[in-house]
Amino acid sequence: MTKLDLKKDLKHLYSPSAKAVEIVDVPPMRFLMIDGTGDPNTVPEYKEAVGALYSVAYTLKFAIKKRENVDYPVMSLEGLWWVDDYTQFSYTERSNWRWTMMIMQPEIVTEAAFQQAVEDVRKKKNPPLLDKLRFEE
Repeated sequence: MTKLDLKKDLKHLYSPSAKAVEIVDVPPMRFLMIDGTGDPNTVPEYKEAVGALYSVAYTLKFAIKKRENVDYPVMSLEGLWWVDDYTQFSYTERSNWRWTMMIMQPEIVTEAAFQQAVEDVRKKKNPPLLDKLRFEE
């Protein structure tokens, strides 16, 4: 079985130095992504979004392991955060936050594999935000 060590291979991106600022070139990457709005601590949509992401990420991991004989870790949750009017951004008032949560995928994951994983998750769990999930390269 082939094992991919994404955290080691991408260490310069996922484990940067805490002592120095550096500029890095980020290569094209694939992500499972989902968008939402509101305070991640209080809106149910945030928890549902993260649940849908991880359900599909783990389904993909085990499908690839079985079909391709390739194992890899499910990567960490990442997020982008913003507001429509940056003069209104506040760390304490999060109700107007917009966010995209995402989990990086290895190159072996394809759009077809993603679509199959979504259908598999739909049959087993059918999380409420599954249809908002997308795969981007």
